[in-house]
Amino acid sequence: MGPLEGLAYGFGVALTPANLFACFLGVLIGTIVGVLPGIGPVGAMALLLPSTFALSPTTALIMLAGIYYGSMYGGSTTSILVNVPGEAASVVTAIDGYQMARRGRAGAALAVSAVGSFVAGSLGVVGVMLFAAWLADAALQFGPPEYFALSVAGLAVLSRLTGGSVVVSFVMVGLGLAIGTVGMEPISGYSRFTFGSVQLAQGLELVPIIMGLYGVAEVLVLAEEGLRRSEIVRVKLRELFPTREEWRRSSWPIARGSVVGFVTGLVPGPATVLATFVAYTIERRLSRTPERFGSGAIEGVAGPEAANNGATAGAMVPLLSLGIPFSPATAILLGALVIHGIQPGPLLITNQPAVFWGVVASMYIGNALLLVLNLPLVGVFVSILRLPQPVLSTFVLLLCLVGAFSLSNSLLDLWVLVGMGLLGYAFRKLAIDPAPLIVAVVLGPVMEKTLRQTLFMAHGDWRLLLLRPLSLALLVAGAGVLVGPPLAAAVRRRAALSARGADAVSR
Repeated sequence: MGPLEGLAYGFGVALTPANLFACFLGVLIGTIVGVLPGIGPVGAMALLLPSTFALSPTTALIMLAGIYYGSMYGGSTTSILVNVPGEAASVVTAIDGYQMARRGRAGAALAVSAVGSFVAGSLGVVGVMLFAAWLADAALQFGPPEYFALSVAGLAVLSRLTGGSVVVSFVMVGLGLAIGTVGMEPISGYSRFTFGSVQLAQGLELVPIIMGLYGVAEVLVLAEEGLRRSEIVRVKLRELFPTREEWRRSSWPIARGSVVGFVTGLVPGPATVLATFVAYTIERRLSRTPERFGSGAIEGVAGPEAANNGATAGAMVPLLSLGIPFSPATAILLGALVIHGIQPGPLLITNQPAVFWGVVASMYIGNALLLVLNLPLVGVFVSILRLPQPVLSTFVLLLCLVGAFSLSNSLLDLWVLVGMGLLGYAFRKLAIDPAPLIVAVVLGPVMEKTLRQTLFMAHGDWRLLLLRPLSLALLVAGAGVLVGPPLAAAVRRRAALSARGADAVSR
């Protein structure tokens, strides 16, 4: 079916009472998660994944996707009113949003943020609807060599975009690949890293790994540092109307941020965070008065807020069309598909149209619900910050423990949760992003399986990876991402040295 017929079918699926309630519940939880500092959509989705076991696959995915894009809305609220970003993607919003609040324009900042998020989210869903179906058709031409090359290229790009040391990113990728090999080897059945344990032979579950690295680690950090309290700016409903000039200055940043966010979401890595910084930089460079940025420029709120919601939609394209997650949040969604017995990949649209089109249509509905929720109820959501930090941390830790144990009623999952929590806490103290580890845990088994299939196809000749044009192009692209920046820096240094040598000779 075409995009319009598929969307009509999807609305029929998404508007059933169960799916509509799941969409509302997801975006409501997502907003609350965005308001609360530190928990994040990944931790919330991992915590609630066990609660979806009794739901249908479509209903479960609609709720989890609602948490994902709903958290982008909530993060802006505390960034603007309290100067405490609820989400990493809302850090940039706090730069100008809080300054607007101090000047009495908190309502305008919140309204522009909500409308920008709605526009970007809606345009992003149009992109998902158009590009995912097209990419899935193209992906039917993929074989094991192409999937292996795509996974390698994705990890290569991710190692460059985490913002830290490339060496550290490689170490994290290696650790994630090692964790992904725990258990029985998929072809010969040989046990690896099990140390004689029958439970380890089944491998390590993704959910306790993510909950530990994000949820438990966040609780430990909050217990050590405490939640920073700030004065909460109060906003009345009648103040939620920007002036005509503020709308005029926000319209183009919203449009540009929507496009920047969607395109960034197609790239492996922390798409929402990266998109906000790119959008903010673009708006500052295009502005005729860049000196206003940092002191309450509404463009500095509109562009990044549109970008982070556009990025969440863009990140759904490779997940739904290729079955490959490029971020920890989409890895959770992939895990939900697998747990519910659905094979992700290019045949998802054909074999499970209710899942694909139902989720796409629910994102239209969810964005409309978020617009209605986030403006009138802004005071209610901000009041959540008044909860005592020990109560909030204890509740999160309890959810982590119950969620991890409920996966298979195994104590092993609890030990994995605790171990990953301590590891995540160490990563926080060392300022290391665990995203490459999570994505490597997900992609590792895919890479191993497709590499083994490629070698079987070629009777052990690995050169088949280089003889297929698409796999060769993907491998070259991944190598270019890794080698290109150092080579460019070396060329610039050599040119600078030559220029200085020429100046010395001329003198």
